[in-house]
Amino acid sequence: MRYKAILILYLLFIPVLLFARNRQDRIDTVSTIPTKKGWTFAVLPSVGYDADLGFQGGVLTNVYDFGDGTHYPDYRQSFFLEASYSTKHYGTIRFNYDTKFLIPHYHLIVDATYLPDAMCDFYGFNGYQSKYQYEWHHWNRHPERMDTVNYLSRAFYKYKRDFVRVSVDMDRDLSPHWRINFGAGVLGYMTGRCDFARINAFHLNDSTKYLPDIECLYDKYVRWGLIDHSETKGGWHPYARIGVTYDTRDQQAGPTQGIYADAFFTYTLAYDSPTYGNQADAGFNHLSFNATFRHYIPVYRNRIVFAYRIGTQNILWGKSPYYLNTYLNTLFIQRVLYEGLGGGNSLRGVLRNRILANGYAYTNIEFRFRIVDFDLFKQHFYVGCNPFFDMGIITQPYLIDETAIRQQIATTNLQYGVSDDADDFFSFDKKDAYRPHLSAGIGLKVAMNENFILSVDWAAAFSKQDSRDYTNFYVKMGYLF
Repeated sequence: MRYKAILILYLLFIPVLLFARNRQDRIDTVSTIPTKKGWTFAVLPSVGYDADLGFQGGVLTNVYDFGDGTHYPDYRQSFFLEASYSTKHYGTIRFNYDTKFLIPHYHLIVDATYLPDAMCDFYGFNGYQSKYQYEWHHWNRHPERMDTVNYLSRAFYKYKRDFVRVSVDMDRDLSPHWRINFGAGVLGYMTGRCDFARINAFHLNDSTKYLPDIECLYDKYVRWGLIDHSETKGGWHPYARIGVTYDTRDQQAGPTQGIYADAFFTYTLAYDSPTYGNQADAGFNHLSFNATFRHYIPVYRNRIVFAYRIGTQNILWGKSPYYLNTYLNTLFIQRVLYEGLGGGNSLRGVLRNRILANGYAYTNIEFRFRIVDFDLFKQHFYVGCNPFFDMGIITQPYLIDETAIRQQIATTNLQYGVSDDADDFFSFDKKDAYRPHLSAGIGLKVAMNENFILSVDWAAAFSKQDSRDYTNFYVKMGYLF
């Protein structure tokens, strides 16, 4: 049924594509984009929706300096500010500065971000090796529609994760298309079990949303020893990276042709401290490797573009705490958060952070259709859409030792007076760790001056182990890649 729904959606979309091309032929539009000069800015309500984060409210502003328009649609510099909070207790406070002209021959991005998350997703290790029990956390305001026999709590697959990032990334031209990249920063994680008192404080007038203080999956992983005590509170991790980039794209925000490829190494440190534990002694200093290849192929002028991305992240030396494995390293911070894998920032339609492992690979494939252009309030706009397909696989799984886990669960069951069954939580078939996670969907894009792009995506996962909901909508800024 899930595959049929996606197929029907694509078939219904075909007339829209034909209309877009026929309209283009009739008005005889050329691929030239009108030039924009000087400064432009917009102060907008930060209103959005994410299937994993809920409805978002706040304010944002994006200021662009196009100079004399020589390099349009690329800009001389941009400033981005946002402050928002969502109905699922996820906040955003962010500043981002991006320029290619402040320092000659260098591209510089400075980012400072704080993301409090009282209910961050945690579905266990190794993707399909951790069984997802939809009934345990599926909550409904109408009790008659709920599975009250199996329901535990809508917070069962949650934990607290407050995140701080300060980064400085830059590159230098080596040739017209090759650049060398440098970056440094610090990632700060304050993690732990769900703060039920903090969450319930938002629902004092709605008893139906009250969350009882229960043992969540995160708590069980700590009890079973799968999450070490040196990881339970988070930590501060300075990092440095170096890499190379090959870039032939015609523009940055919405490329219509060209290749972008990068490869880089990131060395991340950990510290021993009374607050966060003996993380250096635990071996959490580590070296990771990332590689990405993006290709933008014009099918029909700048009106139809075939785009795809292939990427991977793996640990070459040392080991990484579980919470850092939810972070997808990148050379330039241009989105609020890069998470891998699962969710609107990586695999659309798949549960956020569903694939948690030491290493993984992924691909995103989509057609981008530019349907109509128009001017409004002296600004250039276009409307487009993009059907897409996403896939992710694990390349470096965690070690899931069946004998040790069964013994640990049995021992702690007696100690804590519970009756957990290992088979309810784990698949001990090692092949399940390497099964691909698949999703597909369609998006709508509304762009102003080629750079300020409002994105609305809908997606569905192919497996019910990745998501059983069809309400996977994401309202964000910009293309995914």
